[in-house]
Amino acid sequence: MDYNKYLREKMVPAFGCTEPIALAFAASRARFILGEDPERITARLSGNIIKNVNSVKVPGTDGRKGIEISLAAGAFLGDYTKKLEVLSDVDKSKLEYLDDLIKKGLCDIELLHEKKGLYIDVSMEKGEKTSRVVIKDFHTNIIFESLNDEILFEKKEEELEEEDKIDLSFDKIYDFAKNGNYDDIIDVLDKEIEYNYAIAKEGIENPWGANIGKMVLEEAGDKYSEKLVAYAAAGSDARMSGCEKPVVINSGSGNQGITVSVPIIIYAKDHDIPKDKLYRALIFANLIGLYIKEGIGELSAYCGVVSAGCASVCGLAFMKDEDRNIVKATLTNALATNSGLICDGAKESCAIKIASSLKMGFLAYKQAKEGNSFKAGDGIVKGDIDEMIKTVGHIAMEGMRETDEVILREMIGK
Repeated sequence: MDYNKYLREKMVPAFGCTEPIALAFAASRARFILGEDPERITARLSGNIIKNVNSVKVPGTDGRKGIEISLAAGAFLGDYTKKLEVLSDVDKSKLEYLDDLIKKGLCDIELLHEKKGLYIDVSMEKGEKTSRVVIKDFHTNIIFESLNDEILFEKKEEELEEEDKIDLSFDKIYDFAKNGNYDDIIDVLDKEIEYNYAIAKEGIENPWGANIGKMVLEEAGDKYSEKLVAYAAAGSDARMSGCEKPVVINSGSGNQGITVSVPIIIYAKDHDIPKDKLYRALIFANLIGLYIKEGIGELSAYCGVVSAGCASVCGLAFMKDEDRNIVKATLTNALATNSGLICDGAKESCAIKIASSLKMGFLAYKQAKEGNSFKAGDGIVKGDIDEMIKTVGHIAMEGMRETDEVILREMIGK
C-alpha cells in the first residue's frame, strides 16, 4: 500500500463543511453537463446528507443555511473544477437572486430512506433538457452522469469495491510513520499545518458560533492540554459558522481534520519540535483517524470527532516518543470511553464534542502512562488494538443504524 498516495487522496482542502460543499459540487457538475442555468433542481439524498446539511452555515453565502442554498449556490455560482473548494470566491451579489429562485420553488428535496451513508443524486431541468449526477461513499466520488437520459459516465460496482481496498493496521501505520519516506506529501502536510492552524487561530481571536474554544481557553488555567483542546474546538467554532477559510480534511470531514491535527501543530509550535517529528506525528494521527473511520463509514450516527480526538492524542504521544504499547493503550482507553457519542449533523455544537473527545483522549493517555488502562473483557475492550478498532466499526456501522434513523426523525420529522 502506498500510504503517500492514500494520504494525498484523503487529505484535501475543503472550503466549508464538506456535506453542503458536496451538494454544491454535485450541483455545479450537473449544471456544467446541462450547459445552462436550470429551471428546476431535484436532489434525492440519504438521511446522513440531510442531517449534516440541515443546520450548518454554507460558506460564501453570507450565513445562509441548508440544502437548498447549497444546491443553488453550486449550480449558479460554483466551480466544480475546484472540487471541495467549489464555493470559494463566489459572486455574492447574486445571493438575493438565488433566495428569490428558492422561494419560487427552484429546489425539490427527497429523502431516500434506503440509502445509507453518503449518497447524493442531483438532477436538473431546463425546458426539455435534463442532466443528472450521482455521488456515493465520499464527497467527490461521482459514480454516474447523464444528459437527456444518455449515460455519459458510470462506475461499476466492482470498480467501487476495488477503490475501497486499503491495507491498514496499527503496526503498519506506526512503522510507516516512524520510518517511511514521506517526501511526496510534504506539500500536503504543510498545507494542513498552515490551513488548520489558521482557522483555529481565527476561532480563538474572533467570535464564532458558541465560542466553545474561547471558553475552554478561559478556563484552562495552567493546564496546558486545555490550550490544545481550546484551539481545536475554536477551529470548529469558526468552520461551522461559515468562516471562509479552507481546512485540510480527514475522513471527509473538516472538523475531523482540525481535531486530528491542531493539537499536534500547536504543541509542536510551543515546544520547538523539529519539522520531521511534526510531519511524522501528523502522518501517524491522520492515518489512525482514517483507519478508525474506515470501519465506521464517512457518515453515520457515530460522531467522527471521537475517532479524530483519539487519533490526535495518540499522535501527540507518538511525537513524544512514547512506547508503542503506551500509544496502543491510549487508543484503546479512549475508544472504550467516548464511543457512542451521537452525530446529530454538522452545526455549532460540533465544537463542544471536539472538546469532549480530546479531553477524554488526554485522560486516556494519562491512564496508559500510569498503568491504569482498561483490560480485555472490560465491556467492548479487546486485547488486540486492531480488533478493538474493528469492534468500534461494527458498533457504529451496524449497532447504531437505527439510532441514525431516530436522530434524523427527531431533527427534521421525516
